[in-house]
Amino acid sequence: MDQMTETLPGPLQQLARSAWQVLLVLGVLTMLLGVAVLAWPKATLTVVGVLFGLYLVIAGVLQLVAAFGTHVSTGLRVMAFISGALSILLGLFCFRGALESILLLALWIGIGWLFRGITHLMAAASDPGMPARGWQIFAGLLTAIGGVVVLVWPFHSIVVLTVFTGIWLLVMGLIEIVTAFQVHHGAKSIPEGM
Repeated sequence: MDQMTETLPGPLQQLARSAWQVLLVLGVLTMLLGVAVLAWPKATLTVVGVLFGLYLVIAGVLQLVAAFGTHVSTGLRVMAFISGALSILLGLFCFRGALESILLLALWIGIGWLFRGITHLMAAASDPGMPARGWQIFAGLLTAIGGVVVLVWPFHSIVVLTVFTGIWLLVMGLIEIVTAFQVHHGAKSIPEGM
């Protein structure tokens, strides 16, 4: 029994040996997803639009349940009900066709970026002690401008975002694959029993 425990790898070595394989599989899958997004951007947008519609319907149902099941004020219940009903309505609107879901998704992203950029910009501008304040103001301004661009040109910008996402997935997949081989190489140098 004592001889058997000496030949078994330690927990650190077992983790490193299995981690590199998981990283390698994730890297390959990420790259394949990136290739699929770049090869079929319209189909990708359609799938994303359907998933976005499902998300809106599920979120709306959960908001309706919360509106009737929580112990909050009547005003908050009414707001939760209205928000849930609108979410379900917008989700069902997504299922009318790919064009509607892509447009709604682009508007959703544009409005989100616009509000986030303005909030970020105001927070950075009002706090003189914020670290890297100039860069924070620049990031807020850039995010707000990005939101305006997506709102003004929703279809063109969402296609650009899709291509950018495909390229990003390819790069991330490659990084994960390289990291997997580095972890594998490092696992070999871990002494037995650690």
